[in-house]
Amino acid sequence: MMIGQFLNYLRYERNRSPLTVQTYEKNLREFEAYFLELDDCLTFQSVDSDVIRGWMERLMDDGKKPTTVNLALSAIRTFYRYALSRHLVEHDPAHCVTGPKKPKPLPQFVREAEMDELLDKKLQGDTLNNVRARTIIFLFYETGIRLSELVGLNDEDVDFAAMQLKVTGKRDKQRIIPFGSELSEELHTYMARRDAEIAKQSPALFLSNKGLRINRKHVQYLVKKQLTGITTLKKRSPHVLRHSFATAMLNNGAGLESVKKLLGHESLGTTEIYTHTTFEQLKRVYNEAHPRA
Repeated sequence: MMIGQFLNYLRYERNRSPLTVQTYEKNLREFEAYFLELDDCLTFQSVDSDVIRGWMERLMDDGKKPTTVNLALSAIRTFYRYALSRHLVEHDPAHCVTGPKKPKPLPQFVREAEMDELLDKKLQGDTLNNVRARTIIFLFYETGIRLSELVGLNDEDVDFAAMQLKVTGKRDKQRIIPFGSELSEELHTYMARRDAEIAKQSPALFLSNKGLRINRKHVQYLVKKQLTGITTLKKRSPHVLRHSFATAMLNNGAGLESVKKLLGHESLGTTEIYTHTTFEQLKRVYNEAHPRA
């Protein structure tokens, strides 16, 4: 009875799609079957929060993903808000129930050996396009800067004497990132070729062949094209190179606080996701190397 009233409310008052109504009904019928299995005297009016949590645990035990469980819980919450507003129940047992957390995907990164192969072997050639592509890939990987930060770089932001970049990040916050002799050489080579072949119409460090500041889409295309030849990762973007920088730094002994500052993160919690990545790599090494693993 109550389910039928609720479904009519969805159809005629909320104008929900037939598929949405069908999904809500499926979840409510399954929940009803669950609590009647526990105790055939239970009703929608008498179930409590523990019954709802038990149902969610059943769904998880049956292999349902957190996203699916949260959608089912959302149906129950909507049902009880409706029932409470129409005085069909005296309390809402679902309002204090929280769903399972969605697992955060680990950041994808290109392995150091793959990056070495790209930079030392595949990205060769002395045409301006090749030199520019190599310098952009190198800059992403050696500094971990964001796409918007790279596109926004001007010549004046590169301090060759101090071997550092001035980067303007989110909310116009600036930070200083050091760089090494290899990147310094790459930047010198690129800038010399750029100035010899392009009529400069912008203060930007990276220019299109027309002399204008390079745009984000071009950089994304360039990175994807170059990474396609060395990795099977589904994502092949500038952000993957940022992840690769952070992972390589931590794998080679950098402290978490230092990596946080280099990446321009507001909180250490944002940077800590990379420790999970490096630990996963450590587990793989352990499993492959230990004779009793």
